[in-house]
Amino acid sequence: MDAKLAQDVWKDPGLNVSFVVLNLKDLARDELQAAVAEFVDRSQAIIRSMRIRNPKDQLQVTIGFSNHAWDILFPNAQKPKELETYQTLASDQYVMPATAGDVFLHVRATSEAVVYEVVRQFMIFLRPITDVFDETHGFRFLEGRSIIGFMDGTEAPALDDATNYAIIGDEDPEFENGSYAFAQKWTHNMDFWEHLGVTDQEKAVGRHKFDDLELEDEEKFHNAHNVASKLEVDGVEQKIIRMNVPFSNPASQHTGTYFIGYARHWTVTKGMLEQMLEKDDYLLTFSEITSGQLFFIPARPLLDRIADGGLF
Repeated sequence: MDAKLAQDVWKDPGLNVSFVVLNLKDLARDELQAAVAEFVDRSQAIIRSMRIRNPKDQLQVTIGFSNHAWDILFPNAQKPKELETYQTLASDQYVMPATAGDVFLHVRATSEAVVYEVVRQFMIFLRPITDVFDETHGFRFLEGRSIIGFMDGTEAPALDDATNYAIIGDEDPEFENGSYAFAQKWTHNMDFWEHLGVTDQEKAVGRHKFDDLELEDEEKFHNAHNVASKLEVDGVEQKIIRMNVPFSNPASQHTGTYFIGYARHWTVTKGMLEQMLEKDDYLLTFSEITSGQLFFIPARPLLDRIADGGLF
């Protein structure tokens, strides 16, 4: 495992963020392959150029492909062991729907202009072969709080440990230094949330709102978010790299959270989602999940192989 060979799957969520999910058009395979190879090649040059032009803006980019896209683009290539097409998860009360998505872009930087320019240049090469399923612009809220007002990322692994949870190791050597990204879009009923008292909000999240200290277990709701989303296997807590990003059009009351989880093992992320449903995570009571898809994030050497046609 070598973090230097991975895409940006464990670093800071960024101040300004763009998530783009694209579907491949129904074109001839060789046409799609040639266009994707050119895009991957040019994308790396675009990233390098933008980092030279704007060195202080901390540009970070990840590019991924779904299982469906892999089957279309790389039908003769070996597949990452845990890559599958995400299927809708549901309980008696809540649904985490599976939606379309072949190509995934996650671009973040200090400057919104840099994010814009990178996506604009990427789409020069992708627009002829894709249709846009979703494009979401997010932002860092205040001092790093979620859109519901609580500090976000408190329970995420420390940066020094993050690569062990985000990056595939020698258990899948062909795809070492890659990652599994699960992208899920939540919209929130903010009127419901804001009419709760602070005490109930804290019980729902499991932490104090102001100072971020965790509540004692007996103080939390039984389905508090930090209870429902905590996954343990044989007594060992399982972790992923969460980069939850707020988005909002406040005048039209369209506000939510774009959940992006990078993981060494998709099964860990999937287990967390299943447990949130099983335990009726309180956040689900005032939220609607509108999209969800799994993507594989190739290591940079594998991107080079794609650019050279080595996977076709």
